[in-house]
Amino acid sequence: MVVNCRICHRVSASGDHLDCVQKRSIELEEDMEEIPEKMNLAGCEDLGVEIRAVLEHLAKS
Repeated sequence: MVVNCRICHRVSASGDHLDCVQKRSIELEEDMEEIPEKMNLAGCEDLGVEIRAVLEHLAKS
């Protein structure tokens, strides 16, 4: 059975290529590190107190 890699979409005999999985894992880790930097809570006055508290906690983690 021939399948395509879900990441690079090339033909693969066993599913996702191991190097593609590792590359995607590294990309996701880098994206997660950038999330607190992208969060700007200064303009969020209309959010509820509970929501702001959760977002501030997540930004600090």
